[in-house]
Amino acid sequence: MRKVKIGIVGCGGIANGKHLPAIQRNGNFEILAFCDIKKERAEEAKKQYGTENSKVYTDYRDLLKENELEAVYVLTPNKSHAEISIAAMKAGMHVMCEKPMAKSYEDGRRMLETAKETGKLLNIGYQNRYRADSIYLKRACDNGDLGEIYYARAHAVRRRAVPTWGVFLNEEEQGGGPLIDIGTHALDLTLWMMDNYEPESVTGSVYRKLADQKEQGNAFGEWDPEQFTVEDSAFGFIKMKNGATIHLEASWALNTLEVDEAKTSLCGTKAGADMKDGLRINRVQYNKQCVEKPDLGSGGVAFFEGKNESEPDLEQKAFYEAITEGKELVVKPEQALVVTRLLEAIYDSARTGKTVYFD
Repeated sequence: MRKVKIGIVGCGGIANGKHLPAIQRNGNFEILAFCDIKKERAEEAKKQYGTENSKVYTDYRDLLKENELEAVYVLTPNKSHAEISIAAMKAGMHVMCEKPMAKSYEDGRRMLETAKETGKLLNIGYQNRYRADSIYLKRACDNGDLGEIYYARAHAVRRRAVPTWGVFLNEEEQGGGPLIDIGTHALDLTLWMMDNYEPESVTGSVYRKLADQKEQGNAFGEWDPEQFTVEDSAFGFIKMKNGATIHLEASWALNTLEVDEAKTSLCGTKAGADMKDGLRINRVQYNKQCVEKPDLGSGGVAFFEGKNESEPDLEQKAFYEAITEGKELVVKPEQALVVTRLLEAIYDSARTGKTVYFD
């Protein structure tokens, strides 16, 4: 298997926590260049994941001059996703961009337009699609096991787990808080299961109610209220053109014991499903209510037969095969753009107090 030569833009938490270890485990990528606005972070990433000949940059424009690069990973704050991804595709490189696709719908639209114009792959980092429960449920949905899915809930709720590192609390850099950070995963899963990407309207509520509290009980240590410029909770009611409805809940800090993250609950005409206690599919069979809990151990569940592989590993494998074998992307940029559009609409609705309608 040939090596795909790549560059990394952004050597912070998501790079070191997810992508770089998975790239290393994959073994079919060669990282030619590392870029970060903090040179020491790029140098540390090179030391751990690169080679002696890997280059270090502090400006992504210089990295894009590397003629041998086939693909670029955009692992930066949301604000720069579009700028860097567009520049990389125009420079002739495929792109793996972290979620969400962009800070705004307009930025995402320009990214998709560039991908179509250049013919380059644009992959978005929704790794929860690669979970064993997600893959099983997707197959059930595609097979029609649930019937028509007309109501769904997208869950992204933490009790007290506000991220206190990086720029998560910075509205200018990120575009929002838990809604755009973790709500995006839950919404992506839900739309993917429903295979429904045609929204009609959105009504949203956004709250900043707990951010100024002093006794925080936060899992990641105390946050600075003055730096907390985003919401701590957001909720959206989405109506689709076919009449289906989705309730999205996203929070980093909420006084609740109903904690679920990157999960979906689906209600169809034949059956329902949720991820509350492992994957559960509920239906009526032989005139009795029953619940199916599939064994999601290795073998036949994931995209690739055999041992269980982690979501980041499967994500890298799928991206590699899309580049080298022309396989279809698991996460299509057209789908990711709808997620971004809906998140933006929730923020807009909350700000104006009005329902947002789509053409």
